[in-house]
This record gives sequence, C-alpha cells and structure tokens, in this order.
Amino acid sequence: MKIGILQCDSVRSQFKGQYGDYPEMITSLFHPFAPTFSYEVYDVVAGHYPALLDACDVYITTGSQVSVYDDKAWIGVLQAFIIRLRKAKIKLIAICFGHQLVAQAFGGTVGKSVKGWGVGVHAMQVATVAPWMDVLPIDGVCQVLMSHQDQVLELPARAKLIAGSDFCPHAMFQLDESILTIQGHPEFSKPYAAALMGFRRELLGTPVFTAGIDSLTRRTDEQLIAQWVISFISR
Repeated sequence: MKIGILQCDSVRSQFKGQYGDYPEMITSLFHPFAPTFSYEVYDVVAGHYPALLDACDVYITTGSQVSVYDDKAWIGVLQAFIIRLRKAKIKLIAICFGHQLVAQAFGGTVGKSVKGWGVGVHAMQVATVAPWMDVLPIDGVCQVLMSHQDQVLELPARAKLIAGSDFCPHAMFQLDESILTIQGHPEFSKPYAAALMGFRRELLGTPVFTAGIDSLTRRTDEQLIAQWVISFISR
C-alpha cells in the first residue's frame, strides 16, 4: 500500500536532527505494524501534489503551526484537494491541523478553544465503537499526546464522533468510510513533546506547561491508534 504524506509544516530546525521531521515520525509510527507500506511525501505548503489523485492508496496530513482559517493560499488548495479525495472515496487520515481542515472543508466550525492550549497527554473517551476498532483501550479511554490551541468546535454534517473529552469534545471523528481524523499526535514521542513544550513555555504559561510535562508519566496509546488506522485504511 502506498501512503501519500501531505506535509503541512516542518519540525523546527533545532529539533529536526534529534527527532526527525513529520514524515519520519509518521513512517515510524506505522512501520512496526505495516512494514511493507511505501511512502511519498508532498510538500503542500510549496504546492506539491501528486499528478493523479489516485497516485497513492491513502493520504495522511501532518500537523501545522498555522490555523486552518488563516488567509494563506496553500490552505485553500489543500482544502479543495481534501474535498476531491472525499468525492473520489480515496481514504484520508487527518492529524491535528488536517483534522481541523477536514471539519472546515465540510461545514464544521474551527476556532481557538476558550480552554487555552492542550499539551501533553490527554485522555479521549471512545464515543463510538467502529468496526475497524479490532482492539479497544482500557476502560474505553484512549490517551494521546496533544499540542493545539485551535480545535473543532462543531462537527460537519454526517460526521460520526469517535472519541472526545471535556477539554476537546470532538477529538476524533469519521466521515463516510473514507476519512478518519484525530486532533492528537500519535506520531509524536514524549521526548519531542517535552522539547516542544519547553520551547513554548512562556507562551503556554507555567500552569499549562507544568501540567503538560507532568502528564508525560502517563501511558499513551499511539500503538493502538496506529492499529486502528491500519485497520480503517485496509477495509
């Protein structure tokens, strides 16, 4: 299976040498469970896209430091591409920025959360047990690293809520049989999350930073999420 990674940003230069860039994080997440997957990276910020829509079997969006509602031409182009993917029933896995862009593309609402930044390990309660969930998390709670200020405030029409929390009610949703989105970052490692929080310490403020760092002692379920994604795209 060929995976097209729609790269919407890059890891900061001071972290890239140690933690890799977003495409490397994504391939590392899936490789233990799907070692035969191949990958093609498209820098969508620079306007790079496949010549044919079906050049890849599945597409995955990365996160980004910009907001989906920012006035940037490349965001509009990517949103149009996502709409084309849905019409063609080509599968898309949308992470963080991509999760929000999918919501925006199909009539949902995205904005800054009144609760502020979400960083560190957050718990999502499973709201819908989908057929592609071959294994369920402990007590129905899936824990994942988060790093966001914007979030989906209102789901698009026909979206199925998969998981959420008090902090982020629409943390994971599905559209039709082809699109699966998640606000969290299953591709992040805890050391990278700690480094990113350290870089943003002043912006986050001491209480949010401290709570985020302390949360890193909790379990994370990125392996479970990776298996869910593989099951979803394999159906």
